[in-house]
Amino acid sequence: MSMSVNLDFLDNPEEFFRGNRDRDTRIDSQVPLTKEFPSSFDIPANFQKSFTLHDEKYCNPQEPSIKYSHGTTTLGFVFKEGVLIAVDSRASMGSYIGSGTVKKVIEISPFLLGTMAGGAADCSFWERNLALQVRLHHLRNKKRISVAAASKLLANTVYAYKGYGLSMGTMVAGWDETKGPNLYYVDNDGTRLKNNIFSVGSGATYAYGVLDVHYRYDLTVDQAVELGKRAIYHATHRDAYSGGTINVYVIRENGWTKMFSADMNTLHYGQYAKEKEEEEKKR
Repeated sequence: MSMSVNLDFLDNPEEFFRGNRDRDTRIDSQVPLTKEFPSSFDIPANFQKSFTLHDEKYCNPQEPSIKYSHGTTTLGFVFKEGVLIAVDSRASMGSYIGSGTVKKVIEISPFLLGTMAGGAADCSFWERNLALQVRLHHLRNKKRISVAAASKLLANTVYAYKGYGLSMGTMVAGWDETKGPNLYYVDNDGTRLKNNIFSVGSGATYAYGVLDVHYRYDLTVDQAVELGKRAIYHATHRDAYSGGTINVYVIRENGWTKMFSADMNTLHYGQYAKEKEEEEKKR
């Protein structure tokens, strides 16, 4: 038995979309679909329509239909012995916790680390892509890439996709053979900044509050690790979108080392609770 397909709607697309809008209206009123609407796909009569793709607010690319608030806290600072990177591990989707064990430090090379804030998939993919470019640079030139050049590669890459909806607020940190420790910030617009201190994410203001009081360039490694832990802890404690595990890395002349990893509650009910008790006793 031969079967023909009517493609007349291609000559009159407005009529086709009008038919779909009529179908959506019938779904709204919960009236079973009939043969009156041959251009429609069959949908269960009791189907509850939450939204239609033909609504103006969903067709407008400037106003996406789903808007999730993303949260995180990442920080980095340069001190006399290297660069410290500290992050939390919570991935949030609005008021929902998507994951509590996200690895927000991307190990680009033995001497380079990247952080992720914003869209986890965007940051992870493009920083892994950066790791590929860094490795190719090393193979071609027989020497390590500088932190400045690595951050520029990432900035150039994301700038090429500017306006495509990427969500990235990253840091690239590392140790240069000639210039020593360096720290750069790169975001999805291709913005690239150099500084000694950065904190990115919804909990950044809380982390900056701790860093502004206690940061100084001549910190020892132990002092720097403690400052990183404490800044991320305060952010996870006060910011609903940050939490989970606190991870701290230090990059020195011989490469990066993971210095600390523990749940923020371990610090809250352990080390910091004891410190608070001791302070109260002294009063």
